[in-house]
Amino acid sequence: MDTPRVSIQTQDFDLSTEVAHLRANQPGVGAVCSFVGTVRDRNEGSAVQTMELEHYPGMTEKAIEAMVAEAHRRFDILGACVIHRVGVLQPLDQIVMVAVASAHRGQSYLACEFLMDYLKSHAPFWKKEQTPEGARWVDARVSDDAAAARWGLPGQVDEQPCAPNA
Repeated sequence: MDTPRVSIQTQDFDLSTEVAHLRANQPGVGAVCSFVGTVRDRNEGSAVQTMELEHYPGMTEKAIEAMVAEAHRRFDILGACVIHRVGVLQPLDQIVMVAVASAHRGQSYLACEFLMDYLKSHAPFWKKEQTPEGARWVDARVSDDAAAARWGLPGQVDEQPCAPNA
């Protein structure tokens, strides 16, 4: 079974397995760039006890698929895979993976960075941290919005529906 280009899941993932699936039956692959993000154990000066991620099934996948298609349009890539976890995660748990295959490393680097900048600033996920001070929703950082803006992605303000159960 082929790995889907976009997977929103509760279970963990294995980078080497996902890269092998991405490379399988792909003639011309000379480079694979990947990024794996983990849940931070500290944020805004507080210890993070857990991170809970929510999404709207169907809508989230469709939005990320559109960005993967945009990456294919902008960059000379052969394939891409995005995995994002949801549910309650612990500090240092893997939370996101982006892997991009291309003939040469430069295009896969750029496409990987483009997709991560999108995910950090625009993807329809809602993150809630549990800290010793209580629960709080996590917003995109100004630096995340600035990184997305360099790709011509509009600012996040008023683009996503309100966080669920806010």
